[in-house]
Amino acid sequence: MFTEILGRVAVVIVFLLPISVVALVGRDRLSALRREWRDRLRVSWPIVTVLIAVLLLNRVMRWSARRITDRVGIHMTETFYGLEGEFILVFQSLEAPAVTTYFTLIYVYGYTFMLLFPVVAYFALSDTRPFRRLLAAYALNYAIGLVFYLVVIALGPRNVMPDVLGQTMLYDTSPEYQHLTREVNRATNVFPSLHTSLSATVAVFAYWTRDEYPRWAPVAVVLALSVWISTMYLGLHWAIDVLAGLVLAGVCVGLSQLLVGRWSVTDALERLDR
Repeated sequence: MFTEILGRVAVVIVFLLPISVVALVGRDRLSALRREWRDRLRVSWPIVTVLIAVLLLNRVMRWSARRITDRVGIHMTETFYGLEGEFILVFQSLEAPAVTTYFTLIYVYGYTFMLLFPVVAYFALSDTRPFRRLLAAYALNYAIGLVFYLVVIALGPRNVMPDVLGQTMLYDTSPEYQHLTREVNRATNVFPSLHTSLSATVAVFAYWTRDEYPRWAPVAVVLALSVWISTMYLGLHWAIDVLAGLVLAGVCVGLSQLLVGRWSVTDALERLDR
């Protein structure tokens, strides 16, 4: 089932991505990219390597770090529920089959598209700094998020009050998607919401590059807002998780601006070879 769902997501993204790239990036930038991609990759390979390493570490640690979590983890489910109560039921007032379908598609497909499109779009820019900073922000989100997931043990609303949430929960309406999420996450990994932090990161970068991609900025903002609401509407995250995700996004975006562009690893290696 996992392979089937993953294949379904891949088909949708393979369909959406080329259309969006042609429509939003433009032929001139794509033509320049075909000529210059080697030079851009030469400048960007250090942060590409860092992101790949962080993703691999994240994959390994999420499933092999239970002993660390058992030793240092802090159980926060009751605390979150005590602070927030049933606030997310505000979003259940929107409940309707069409609304549930929309937020389900956003959570799975919209979120995936939102992460992948700017990677292509910013690599197509002659200035590689937005591309490198975006990848750095991604890596920071995953790295810092992993630390929180090791330390904070919390169950989401779907586990705490399933009877109250009713028919809006993701795995009740679309149970097949649990095979996908189970491969990338654990039930106790809810604080902060990485769906929120990464989509907020993309939205900030879209705003910063609105001159280069004016049509992408409003699309990114709408998708980001939809992702944030979907995490609560579908019963996957507390509002506290979403708020923490927004804070995490701000930290990661700020750090990416400070760290990327101040020095060049490639230039440093070239000086060492001389």
